[in-house]
Amino acid sequence: MSVAATLISVEEYLRTSYSPDREYRDGVLVERNVGKKSHADLQTALGQFIRSRRKEWKIKVYVELRIRAREGWYPIPDVCIYLLPEPEGEIPDKPPFLWIEILSETDRMTEVWDKARNAIACGTPYFWIVDPTTLESELWTAGGTTRITDGTLRLPDSPIVIPLAEALEE
Repeated sequence: MSVAATLISVEEYLRTSYSPDREYRDGVLVERNVGKKSHADLQTALGQFIRSRRKEWKIKVYVELRIRAREGWYPIPDVCIYLLPEPEGEIPDKPPFLWIEILSETDRMTEVWDKARNAIACGTPYFWIVDPTTLESELWTAGGTTRITDGTLRLPDSPIVIPLAEALEE
């Protein structure tokens, strides 16, 4: 992700449209790495798979939703899940229950890991990083990081189970 040099206010950021969309972090616009077909396909598949189970799981799913993670940080998760009741307002100021980041070719892992650490510090219980090409993934929590070896995300104490291969086939 490249960073623009000019500092802007939160108010200016929130009233301005960017193409492609950008995140905001402490006065700086942060360019998002726009995914290719494999990224977009997995993002769409996950959104559809999760949405089709929303009543059973008692959740709301969003794709590319701008959130207020903390004062001065407005990231845009690829996919995020909120437990019901869903957050109020167009820009939720509550962290998602599950934040999903799908890797792009140009992502630097140190930046993705930094985002995971920051999201967890802001109150996101689960942060899932997925490689759309290999379907390798890891789940970050306050307790540490777990590599998911069978391609299926299972969230403890939750009905949420997401098998990547099945999500892509639906």
